[in-house]
Amino acid sequence: MTVAASGGLINLRVDQATDATPRGTFRPDIEGLRAVAVLAVVFFHANMPGVGGGFVGVDVFFVISGFLVTGILWRDAAFADTVGLVRFYGARARRLLPAAGVVVVATAVGAAVLLPPLQARQVLGDGIASALYAGNYRLALRGTDYLAADTPPSPFQHFWSLGVEEQFYLLWPVLIAATAWFARRRGIGSAAVFPYLIVLAVVAALSFAISLIWTRTLPPLAFFSLPTRAWELGAGGMIALSVTVWSRLPKSVAAPAGWVGLALIVAACSQLNGKTPYPGTAALLPVLGTALVILSGCVRTRFGVGRALALPVMRAVGRMSYSWYLWHWPVLLLAPCVLGHQLGRGGSMGAVMMAGGLAMLTLWLVENPVRFAAGLRGSGARSLACGGAITAVAGGVALVLLVLVPVPVGRGAAAAALTLATPAAAATSSADAGDVAVEQLTAQTQAVVAASAEIRAVPSNLTPSLADAPGDKAGVFLDGCVRSWREAGQAECASGDPDSATTVALVGDSHAAMWHPAFEPIAAQRHWRLETMAKVTCPLLDLPITSPYLGREYTECEQWRDLILTRLRAERPRLIVVSMSRRYGADFGFVSYDQAWVDSLNRMVGQLRSTGAAVLVLGSIPDPHTTVPACLSEHIDNAVACTPVRQVAVDDAGIAAEHAAAIAGGGQYADLTPLFCSAARCPLIIGDNLVYRDDNHLTVGYARTLGPVIAALADRSLTSG
Repeated sequence: MTVAASGGLINLRVDQATDATPRGTFRPDIEGLRAVAVLAVVFFHANMPGVGGGFVGVDVFFVISGFLVTGILWRDAAFADTVGLVRFYGARARRLLPAAGVVVVATAVGAAVLLPPLQARQVLGDGIASALYAGNYRLALRGTDYLAADTPPSPFQHFWSLGVEEQFYLLWPVLIAATAWFARRRGIGSAAVFPYLIVLAVVAALSFAISLIWTRTLPPLAFFSLPTRAWELGAGGMIALSVTVWSRLPKSVAAPAGWVGLALIVAACSQLNGKTPYPGTAALLPVLGTALVILSGCVRTRFGVGRALALPVMRAVGRMSYSWYLWHWPVLLLAPCVLGHQLGRGGSMGAVMMAGGLAMLTLWLVENPVRFAAGLRGSGARSLACGGAITAVAGGVALVLLVLVPVPVGRGAAAAALTLATPAAAATSSADAGDVAVEQLTAQTQAVVAASAEIRAVPSNLTPSLADAPGDKAGVFLDGCVRSWREAGQAECASGDPDSATTVALVGDSHAAMWHPAFEPIAAQRHWRLETMAKVTCPLLDLPITSPYLGREYTECEQWRDLILTRLRAERPRLIVVSMSRRYGADFGFVSYDQAWVDSLNRMVGQLRSTGAAVLVLGSIPDPHTTVPACLSEHIDNAVACTPVRQVAVDDAGIAAEHAAAIAGGGQYADLTPLFCSAARCPLIIGDNLVYRDDNHLTVGYARTLGPVIAALADRSLTSG
């Protein structure tokens, strides 16, 4: 999980009309609370131990923002009998946009210069969305795409929380103004707190309910969207509307409440982590803690937490918290590109300290001069115009760079296509003929693989192109045949000859589905009914599994496995082809190729054979250890720089163990390594085909190119089974 904070970004002069906090009183404790929030986020991103839940600093900021903004808007409605929307929006633009614009421009330039062209273009698109404060929804949509789940984090990713707040700033003043109008029409009066409190409570309750539901069903949208975060801003707003009540708390209650609140924030930072389903109920911890700190500060106490938060060092950090959070994330992500190696813990701390220096400069040279400029403070319209100009410049720079960064195109000589000729022996139905066909087709492929291992310049006729590769998905990933994380069922997904009595089942995780383009033409030619049954990150093996994407036991996978096995027993296909990724690590609860994995494979093959079907287990594809299109776009004239050596890309011992387990279970096993690797290397371009669409899935083109080999393997399994 990669997050950053942005809230609490407005002037802290809260003008609370109470005896305890008279109109015009400044809240230094809130300035110090902002320091707590930004330190949590910064240390979390720097991978400091003990701050695994530091992302909750975002929630602290949200509550602060809700408190301050609601107080300002209600006082406008109560004392001026109107909400000055132009003045309000102008003040927000003057406060937020100058520093954000500087960071957007600097980050866009850094991405264009330092990142591989393909990655840079993606990041610049993020920059445009961030300049328009819509980046949170771009991230949410990307998070729902399994095939984009391993995309490197964007240097603009932390702008998501700014997007949430800006959307709140646009909508909440209108809702306050509408409530004030309704209160006046009903004779209640716009100064009455009750109507606003009711409206805010309803909005917060609905938002919290949506948050609970989406955290279970749509985690990326739950994390990044305003509807699921509005209740946190609403919690701060409700405190602002009821501040008179809190100002009457006995000091003996207010003082410990603040310390309890700070303890809850610290507990959230230390006890939560990236696997915690969030926001959901877990967000109650930092939100409640922040609320307690804020309401405690409504009463002046000698030993309250506000005294600690108001220390000069805390206030100094709080003042630059906005700029620090803006700078720290792009510095952390782009620093390794400058240094040529990943940052260790010490390097990460150095990077965030450097970001702190940039934050101070931004505060002195950009934030304060614009924020307090006399010509702008006196005019909401001029402030809005200034903010619009900054947004246009920042977004325009990112757009110009997007145009200037070239779409990576191969400049090498056109490569010959790999065309496999099916040998005549394949026409006879015997196990020996099947072995001969597989050997001859593999030998044809090996010759092209060996020649391709020496390719340096990316061919001009590369298929698909590097720019098109990320979108080169098999149709089953788009039509619902491949089930996502939250889906447990499996609808019928038949292709080839759907009316045929001969069924071939292609079963497994996304690595099974990526072979569909190879099997579909075969099924149509042989008049097979091809039934695809696949679910992301869910191998068919009977192993207990957790999901690092969901942060919990992967119950949907276990349910899906049971359903698939039941269907296979009932439908009794002629051939069951099983494939799965071999990149499962300890965060899934097991490790690919370990003894539990191999034993489970043996049991699975035996179970599938008991249905009467022949069973073919497809071995692994080599692991390129890089996002292939992005790496090749950076090394357009030296593809070998991205090409892994065979010993790194292939686990020969693991493949041998799987082979023995599959044969012992009564099935067939296909070691696919010769279709991808020479004796020395595993090229990323074979013939004119780009082999990988990302860091571990085949392109449609290469899967289809290997169709004759896959057909021969299937035929051999049918004749042998």
